[in-house]
Amino acid sequence: MSAHADSTPPSVGTGHPHGSDAAERVRAFLDAHGPALERCVLAEGWTAAEPALDDLRARVRAAGLWAPALPREWGGMGLSLPAFARVSEELGRWLFGHYVFGVPAPDMGNMELLLSHGTDAQRERWLRPLAAGQIRSCFAMTEPEHAGSNPVVLSTTAVRAGDDYVLRGHKWFTTAAEGASFAIAMAVTNPDAPRPHERASMLLVPMDAPGVEIVRNLPVMGDAGGGWASHAEVRFHDVRVPAENRLGAEGAGFALAQERLGPGRIHHCMRWIGICERAFDLMCGRAATRELAPGEPLGRQQAVQFWVAESRAEIDAARLLVLRAAERIEAEGQHAARDEVSAIKFHVAGVLQRVLDRALQVHGALGMTYETPLAFWYAHERAARIYDGPDEVHKAALGSRILQRYGMPRGRR
Repeated sequence: MSAHADSTPPSVGTGHPHGSDAAERVRAFLDAHGPALERCVLAEGWTAAEPALDDLRARVRAAGLWAPALPREWGGMGLSLPAFARVSEELGRWLFGHYVFGVPAPDMGNMELLLSHGTDAQRERWLRPLAAGQIRSCFAMTEPEHAGSNPVVLSTTAVRAGDDYVLRGHKWFTTAAEGASFAIAMAVTNPDAPRPHERASMLLVPMDAPGVEIVRNLPVMGDAGGGWASHAEVRFHDVRVPAENRLGAEGAGFALAQERLGPGRIHHCMRWIGICERAFDLMCGRAATRELAPGEPLGRQQAVQFWVAESRAEIDAARLLVLRAAERIEAEGQHAARDEVSAIKFHVAGVLQRVLDRALQVHGALGMTYETPLAFWYAHERAARIYDGPDEVHKAALGSRILQRYGMPRGRR
């Protein structure tokens, strides 16, 4: 039995009058429809479960809960960032929550970019069907030849040729490329720009264009996945992309990527907190009922009690930290919230890893199987401390900014 309702702290202001109500409706919907579908995904894999997932998407639309983070004019619920943060936590409790509600990564970040920087024609061609859940998208930036922690160093190029760009390059960890209709690809268009942050641009690339090759889905901890739940290696072999498919100004790719990451980190962190809450419920349920000997539950072991107490404190503190960051982004913009965003990225990722590890340990051998979602999350969410900036980068950036306020000169990087 879940104690979630008793252990969740009182609402920090959501910034939207219906934020808490939306989260409660989402939770009730997934509690009713999630368990059977989750068993199917774990037992048969994502691809086999796609028809059932699409059916649940239709039920989400019928319930008026589709795309909670999108504006109403684009078919969403119009929630603010803090309000959606609370919804994102509820979605995170299930392997497929964000997907069936129309706000999965990378689609959500791509929709935000198209909303803020797309032309009218780009929005009609790409955003409208994406917002409606009729197509999927992917985001191609990371390259195997270069450190992902330094995204200004790219080998992929897009050379202007008349009314087109000729795109050539090699990407990997392109999430959800299999089955996607288009990619937002980062490529160097201005190699001679004086500032390295102004050399790359973003291009909207149809995935069925001649020259686009999905080499393979990369096995993550041994699991290659499929469809949306996959990460692909992609090659662009002299792909001709119309210049009208450039997103934003030429050379603005890095700035757009940074803009995409701010709200995206809120989404991820609250999803991780949802995972933590689910893992906590599973851990406590197991500890309270699993007997080491007749009449001797596992939960009477002091080590297990420590894990429960530490997890409860860490999850609640992480939630408050993320909600504060979301509220500051909403009120003052991303630049003002840089410190909070850096802090939540490494802090919540660490909490996630520790809570999952404790929950798995309490489950013993059962935790290593797909009888619960713990093993899946343990394998696939270890990357939380790597993608969107590794822990070390965020810690160094935050520490440096703090020390500069105390008079430390800026160093050269």
